[in-house]
Amino acid sequence: MSLLTHRAYWRWSAGVQFTRLPATMAPLAFTLLTTAATGSYRLGGVMMAVYVVAEMTGAVPVGRLLDRVGPSRGLPILLGLVAAGFAVLTFAAAAGASGSVLLGLVVLPGLAGGGLSGGFRTLLADTVAEPLLPRAISVDVMILEGVLLGGPALVTVLALAGPSVPLLAMTAACVCAMTLVPRRHTRPERVISEDEQPRILAACVPWLCCAFTIGLLLSTIEVAPLPLVQRLGAPATFAPIVIAVLCGTSIAGNAAYAWRGTVGNPLLFLAGFVVGGSVLAADLGWAGLLAGVSIVGVCASPLVIVTSVNLQRLLPENRRSEGFSLSFTVQSCGFGLGSLAVGALPLWLAPLPGVFSAAVAGAMLWRRPVRTIGTLSVTS
Repeated sequence: MSLLTHRAYWRWSAGVQFTRLPATMAPLAFTLLTTAATGSYRLGGVMMAVYVVAEMTGAVPVGRLLDRVGPSRGLPILLGLVAAGFAVLTFAAAAGASGSVLLGLVVLPGLAGGGLSGGFRTLLADTVAEPLLPRAISVDVMILEGVLLGGPALVTVLALAGPSVPLLAMTAACVCAMTLVPRRHTRPERVISEDEQPRILAACVPWLCCAFTIGLLLSTIEVAPLPLVQRLGAPATFAPIVIAVLCGTSIAGNAAYAWRGTVGNPLLFLAGFVVGGSVLAADLGWAGLLAGVSIVGVCASPLVIVTSVNLQRLLPENRRSEGFSLSFTVQSCGFGLGSLAVGALPLWLAPLPGVFSAAVAGAMLWRRPVRTIGTLSVTS
């Protein structure tokens, strides 16, 4: 079956995009809400930080819970809790609640939402056949890029009707996602035993390192476009060029990968990260800046897809939600540390942690090609 005519996949895709939309809207929506309610835009930033910490804290426990009850049963309940949390937050702000109360209320949607991505990713394995999986993930990554851009734009438009309207839209998005969760429920074919846990965890470590590397190097570039162009003597208005090149090459690499529809060699993409990050650190002028960003951008989406496919092949079906939630959490940690590197290290040194992480991941995959239980990994 072609992916374009795969109705179950597009239903899953609509559900996961509605699930992601509130997270992309949250930073600007929280800022507008707290500015109108308390006069402090800084409170919105603190709320977003609390929300992200709550998501990361709840990701693995919530993923484990989804594995026990089944994602098709658990996701509607979690989405309902997230929707209720956003609704209560909206009404509390409208009622003039204090900043501390608003910070406390944002914890519920954060904790409940921590395992949503892992749960939906687990359902994808039951939605499409394995030969279609690389292409399905590739298409999903391309749609995600549109959601990342569309979320803040939607907040800007909705805020014209009032500062609380974006939060209500986030609530509605969660309700829509509830109706789109695939209702199928398959029992795990293989249950992990206690003796196998250390071996499977060790096999997953290189792929978790890949996920960390993706977040680390990408966030370094996304946070540092202004100092990167200023290092070359260009005005601040040139900074968007760096982001445009990164996004454009990422979309191009993703499109080429989706067209091929096969799983590639992760060592190739990790080598691209090493080369691209090293060129950025070397300060080779405009040619070096654009070349380094382009190399990282072209390799980013394929590395995301290869990592996701191999984790699915390694993780037992009764631990997939937990495993994917852990992967997303590790990648988020990489994003945070990449941002910190830009602020704490000299600019020429900031890309090197991402380069080092990519080299470590590549060395682990090179020394011991990973084999899944019962099937061969793409590195075998």
